[in-house]
Amino acid sequence: MNDPVIVGVDGSASAVNAVEVAAREAHLRGVGLRLVHAFGRGSGPAPTGAPPWHPGDDGLEPMVRGALAGAEERARAIAPDIGISRSVVAGEAVDVLEIESRSASLAVVGHRGHSGFAGLLLGSTAVHLAAHGRCPLMVVRGRPDPAGPVLLAVDGSEAGRAAVEFAFAEAAWRGAPLVAVHVWNTWSERAYEGPGDPLNAMVADAEHLRAAEQRLLDEAVALARRAWPRVEVERRLVRSRIRPALIEASRDAQVVVAGARGRGGFAGLLLGSVSQALLHHADCPVVVVRGGS
Repeated sequence: MNDPVIVGVDGSASAVNAVEVAAREAHLRGVGLRLVHAFGRGSGPAPTGAPPWHPGDDGLEPMVRGALAGAEERARAIAPDIGISRSVVAGEAVDVLEIESRSASLAVVGHRGHSGFAGLLLGSTAVHLAAHGRCPLMVVRGRPDPAGPVLLAVDGSEAGRAAVEFAFAEAAWRGAPLVAVHVWNTWSERAYEGPGDPLNAMVADAEHLRAAEQRLLDEAVALARRAWPRVEVERRLVRSRIRPALIEASRDAQVVVAGARGRGGFAGLLLGSVSQALLHHADCPVVVVRGGS
């Protein structure tokens, strides 16, 4: 796989941080890095027959050149051996990144920016990219522990299986241990965190349910472990509320990896509540992986 890592660039401090992370990811994978900047239309109406943007207007061209040059300089300081290319595209950031993701191994964005990529976690942009992007999406956020593990959220879904493969590869590239966490509760038999208290709700056979959840975790890890035998793996079966437990576990991690949508939720949704909660609240970068991408 030689597809590059792509990163959204807008000159903000968050984007600069994302560029540094993306450069490291490209270096780990032995692939190139593509710096992506989107020119979106302004808020006012465009004159009839006029193009939606012009790179020379209002000093945009110098600004973009400066932002891209600065981003490239930071990337080369992190990973001087990688190839770096630039992509400046007319369009809204979410559309541009979605298109660029079709020829990428990983897309990286900061959690907030100046414009173009601004409001990633405040609106629907990150959700849209995580749900519709053609490659895994990393949102750079929090304060990762550089000595921590790669944290994998295991849920047994199709996207979850793709996340397992990604997480094992990421741990191998980083030379880091992998902590595979499967959080369950008594609503797990219906794959839904419903109303009431999922920890105290009565089930016919809680031990039977726990054994089934343990098998799910063991089977998810076993297949990938054969492909990545050198990765040190810790399996954690946790009885708790799913989202708070994973957010808490992210405090000691380098990065957390989750599938876009788990077994629960409503049919047809492309991004589940667990992955959305991690995007908003995790204490380290979050990678969301779609199944069947």
